[in-house]
Amino acid sequence: MAWSRVDLEPEENAAVKFEWGSDDAEAMRDFKLGVRLLRERSYARALFCFRRAAEAERNNPYFLSYFGLALALAERNWDDAIQLCEDAVRQKRSVAQLYLNLAEVYLRAGRKSDAVETLEVGSELAGRDVRVKRMLHFLGMRRPAVLPFLNRKHVLNRGLGRLRHNVLRMLRTP
Repeated sequence: MAWSRVDLEPEENAAVKFEWGSDDAEAMRDFKLGVRLLRERSYARALFCFRRAAEAERNNPYFLSYFGLALALAERNWDDAIQLCEDAVRQKRSVAQLYLNLAEVYLRAGRKSDAVETLEVGSELAGRDVRVKRMLHFLGMRRPAVLPFLNRKHVLNRGLGRLRHNVLRMLRTP
């Protein structure tokens, strides 16, 4: 079975903090209920809640991201789910949870390399969140060392690896 953010222990899910509020109290209630339903694996019901929240606040990146995740889990609508999650990440690049949701959708769609790439970018832009690192470690995919004749932890490999990562990130950012 694929790794899933929603498969984490309940206390890890509970640790997800939202540093924002919603102007619409009903949309916020729908969102919170949707998160609870995701944990309970009631994906279709969660999708209904997230859809309502996202329709109430179309520019809320959290609502969009979770709506995309629920859409992927409930209906396997990969294209729309990916689009919603990517839109959310573009709106708020510094939030690890948005990268985790997008990576989860990529994984469910069978696009592991895109999930890894998303997590690598998220790791840099979202403050090296431990959940992102844990998911990357679980996926077990890393780029090869730049200088394969040296240890991966060698100062040259580490420096050149960071440079390669930054250049690749700049090339794919519009």
